[in-house]
Amino acid sequence: MKKGVIVILFLVLLSNSAIVMAQTEPEDIAMATDEYLDFFYESLKQKGIENYDKAIVSLEKCIKLKPNDAVAYFELGKNYFKLKDYQSAQNAFEKAIQIDPKNKWYWLGVYDVSFETKNYTLAIETIQKIIPFDEEYKDDLISLYMITNQFEKALLAINEMNDKYGKSEDRERYKHQILSRGKFQNTEIDNLINQIKQNPKEESNYVNLILLYSKTAETDKALDVAKQLAKEIPTSEWAQVSLFKGYLDQNQADKAIKAMNFILSSPKIDSKIKHRTLNEFLIYVNKNPQYAAELEKAIGYFDNDPNVAVAKEIGKFYHSKSQFQNAIKYYEKDLSTNSDTDRETNLLLLEAYSQAKQFEPMTKRAMMMIEVYPSQPQFYYYAGLGNNQLKQFKNAKTVLEMGLDYLVDDKKLEADFNIQLGETYNGLGDAKKKEEYFLKANELLKQKK
Repeated sequence: MKKGVIVILFLVLLSNSAIVMAQTEPEDIAMATDEYLDFFYESLKQKGIENYDKAIVSLEKCIKLKPNDAVAYFELGKNYFKLKDYQSAQNAFEKAIQIDPKNKWYWLGVYDVSFETKNYTLAIETIQKIIPFDEEYKDDLISLYMITNQFEKALLAINEMNDKYGKSEDRERYKHQILSRGKFQNTEIDNLINQIKQNPKEESNYVNLILLYSKTAETDKALDVAKQLAKEIPTSEWAQVSLFKGYLDQNQADKAIKAMNFILSSPKIDSKIKHRTLNEFLIYVNKNPQYAAELEKAIGYFDNDPNVAVAKEIGKFYHSKSQFQNAIKYYEKDLSTNSDTDRETNLLLLEAYSQAKQFEPMTKRAMMMIEVYPSQPQFYYYAGLGNNQLKQFKNAKTVLEMGLDYLVDDKKLEADFNIQLGETYNGLGDAKKKEEYFLKANELLKQKK
């Protein structure tokens, strides 16, 4: 708040009693007796050396001589305030207000007391009386609304002040705090829509509205706003979001790629919009694989993204389409960029390896993961499967039997283990054991049904 600076300023101004009295009570000053002035100057001298009690005594003599002297009451309030006798200070300031209600400094005296004593109800009432003298004190009112959790009133006042005086750092900080609570976002959305109607060439309103829609997962609405922005301000960075979508729809791949790279490299554009852009390009590349190299370049923008493992998510996309070679490529990219031992990514990669019949890298990775997660049965299973396919039956037998010890209430995986052990014993030439494990697998699969 600017309160502290303003209070210091008016204290300095009022220290010169000749100026104060000339400004506030010229008739009284003209008629003042030498005795009154002597007492008044004595009070200023005592206040200057921090003898507030003695200053009060002198001021009380001034008031006795001139009972309707607002300046003396104001000075009296300041001295009581210094002594932390807040009730007496408030009484003195209020007496000064009764005599001269149009002097904002007297109201500020009451405001100082109310703020110091944390009487925020009185502080709000008082600052509302000061605002007609100086509307910029509405910033103090905003701070009080924030302190008292009156966020709707604060947001309304912030928007009013921004419209009239432009944005300020404090107001923007308060606004961010309010909007982070979620429930007030609709109010701000309505405000921004109105701002755009009133001033369609102000880019910041579009950007803030896009960001709010992104936070509420209303990405389609965010894109609509970006489209509107592109129409009004074609040179805006955010306009590229709309242009990208339009280029894709028109199958203008080169222009779409250029717009996409602009979006992904921009520090101003929200990460959710970037993810949405990449996802749309991924769907496009799935139908137009000749642009796969551009997709790989685009993923590089997300290498340090702390929120989403983009390469992994693209791997999942291709996995769901049974395009296992592509899935493998992106899972491997994710593991090389992030943690090489991430459990979920490795399980997805091992599944993709098995579907693509890449048994050698599958076996090698599964054995590595057993060392990292020695109690995870899935890694033993893939190691056993790979060794069987590579005809390393003794190795398969070892890892599969070890993995069985870690199985807990997973009939499907247990059945898969038994199938692989049947294959192992078949490879080892033990027909009896082979039949035994196949029968057990069959029983487990029946139980699962």
